[in-house]
Amino acid sequence: RGVPQVEVTFDIDANGILNVSAKDKATGKEQSVQITASTNLSSDEVDRLVQEAKSHEAEDSKRRDLVDARNAADQMIYSAEKALSDLGDKVPVNDRGQIEQTIEDLKSVKDSNDLDRIKSLTEQLQQASHVLTQQMYQQASANGAGPDEASPNGSAPAGEADEDDVVEGEFRQV
Repeated sequence: RGVPQVEVTFDIDANGILNVSAKDKATGKEQSVQITASTNLSSDEVDRLVQEAKSHEAEDSKRRDLVDARNAADQMIYSAEKALSDLGDKVPVNDRGQIEQTIEDLKSVKDSNDLDRIKSLTEQLQQASHVLTQQMYQQASANGAGPDEASPNGSAPAGEADEDDVVEGEFRQV
């Protein structure tokens, strides 16, 4: 059977005509299609459309900034909620309350047109999340690598490695 191998080429010429050709490498059969515009715009219409686009450039830029801010807010909300659920009870109650309140505030404002408020709450949530994860990593490192964490079998103290840098590990099938 095998996998069909088809070579497809696209070619757009200066007039906006699209030529598409496909060739089956196994059989050598080739097909091609030419796609042309059904109507042509006059140069006056093109100039009018370009001017119209330029006149709406500022509006489009503001709209894009708003959409980008909303997307960033959605992403930050998801990230913060996931971090809270992953860390569970390890999160101090006051930190959890602050982050949850910021999440709710951001959820309520993200669908509005208030770009500055969306950005400030997203930044506030991001800072709170960074502080939270930083605290969790500090707690994990403070709990430290005891003998059980330094080596899987607990026999060699940390810092004593073989000269060959051999790492031993244990596994079991589940």
